[in-house]
Amino acid sequence: MGGFDEDVADAPSVLHPGLLESLAADLAALNYTVGGVADFVGQEAYAALNRDQLVPVLLACEEELRAAAPSPLVVPILLWLVGGTLTQDQLDLAFPITGAHGLQALRLIEPVDAPAPDALRRAAVELRPYSSDADGDLWVASDLGALQRPGVLRHDHVLGIGGASLTLAQITVRPRVRTALDLGTGCGIQTFHLLSHAEHVTATDISPRALAFTRFNLLLNAGPLGIDPGALDARVSLRLGSLLEPVAGQRFDLVVSNPPFVITPRSTEESPEDQFTYRDGGLPGDDIVSGLLADLPGVLVEGGTAQLLGNWEIPAGREWDERLREWLPEGTDAWIIQREVQSPLQYAETWLRDAAENRDRAAYVRRYADYLGDFASRAVDSVGFGYIWLRRAPGRAPAWVRCEEITHEVEQPLGPHLGAAIERGDWLASAAPGGAGTALDQGGPHQEGPNDNAPDDNAPDQHAPGRDLNWEYLLVAGDVTEERHQRPGAEHPGVILLRQGAGLRRTTLLSTELAGFVSACDGDLTAGQIAGALAVLLGEDGPDFVPDLLAMAGRLVLEGFLIPAP
Repeated sequence: MGGFDEDVADAPSVLHPGLLESLAADLAALNYTVGGVADFVGQEAYAALNRDQLVPVLLACEEELRAAAPSPLVVPILLWLVGGTLTQDQLDLAFPITGAHGLQALRLIEPVDAPAPDALRRAAVELRPYSSDADGDLWVASDLGALQRPGVLRHDHVLGIGGASLTLAQITVRPRVRTALDLGTGCGIQTFHLLSHAEHVTATDISPRALAFTRFNLLLNAGPLGIDPGALDARVSLRLGSLLEPVAGQRFDLVVSNPPFVITPRSTEESPEDQFTYRDGGLPGDDIVSGLLADLPGVLVEGGTAQLLGNWEIPAGREWDERLREWLPEGTDAWIIQREVQSPLQYAETWLRDAAENRDRAAYVRRYADYLGDFASRAVDSVGFGYIWLRRAPGRAPAWVRCEEITHEVEQPLGPHLGAAIERGDWLASAAPGGAGTALDQGGPHQEGPNDNAPDDNAPDQHAPGRDLNWEYLLVAGDVTEERHQRPGAEHPGVILLRQGAGLRRTTLLSTELAGFVSACDGDLTAGQIAGALAVLLGEDGPDFVPDLLAMAGRLVLEGFLIPAP
């Protein structure tokens, strides 16, 4: 398909480039930034706003309006973040270059009752400040939420800056790449971030309104994003279409996607207009995620990667990762982290509330029953949510798959830590005679917890080919601490734990010999020398002691407790 260039009547307008420049200048002069708004309303009120609680910000705005000379910053906050109404005079004063008429021409505001000159104006969209480490202060337009504009969301609602989009931005590994794909761009947040390390970004969406919002946001923020407004196509291509259809035949170095993964009950009577396109791909069950896991490797160059969020159904009697492994095509490296599990009831409540479908009691009861009946038809016991990283395996075989359940709090941004873990995994695999990396391949689901290094009946052969750690120097990572617990009066500790203070913040249980190995990893001796010395010290003369100990050390390298010495 060709590039998207149509004007969408009920989305912000880019037909007036001069007004976009004026708006950017006015917003900067107002200090309508994340820091400026937080300082103005107070950090606690701003934190409440990020929890979708508007009242503290509304009260701060009302107090400011009672002042003898209120700050003009109150106007965009009240207008776009709270959903209040303002007069033309208030808007003209706050936006001296753009003016109320300019804001209306950009379709950012609309009359409340009638288009009379003295009518009150209200927000037509949300325009929220956004701060990025890569690009600085930005502004993002999206549709108003249910708190700012009561009622059920429109079915082609364009989602703004939410928890899922921020999570994806934070977990993305960001190498310098030539081409990147933002699949299901929404309002364009992922494209913003991709532009900081990709020469060219292709952004797709099934919704014309979403692409119109993305284009508006790109042009409004052209300066900090390094875009020439007159040559947008030089850096970004906007494509209209479903999933991978708009990029058929193309390949990319990097793909990111916050796809419409929400599992929604289907009906033979429904039409596309009945679907919430920002979250629902129109397919039954978790077919969106299964299809992407199967198809995404096909649009990657060799060694190219993809990262996405997703939901997956967990049928009764099956491990959570079984079906995900079945979806992956041959030659695909994969790392899947399950972050949360919900029962069918919890899942129904979450997504009915998300679209404000809980405001009509009869409709809510009917839709709730639809969700439960849909899950029951497939014997779904629970629904998982998590992070998915894929790679088209570079010129080596076999590929590896790793599935973990990590539900505790992790450090964000997580992307650099995930990238470092992947590099360590490749390092562990790089010296294998056949190029295999079995240290990364977990045959069964990995449940994070204090028994992290306990024997696993599903684990692969720990003596399989891989980097020979005998000759490698290892160090304890800088964020790692050790805990020892023992009964009063006991001669030796009963529990020895390693904890990470950064990244995935893992905790792992150590045996006495492994604890001794870790304590000696200061870069002076090779891992083989340390393991051999421990064998002598502990009187272990069996043939498996050193290989077993080095295999466990390899696991600690993979998980970041130990790192290769430079």
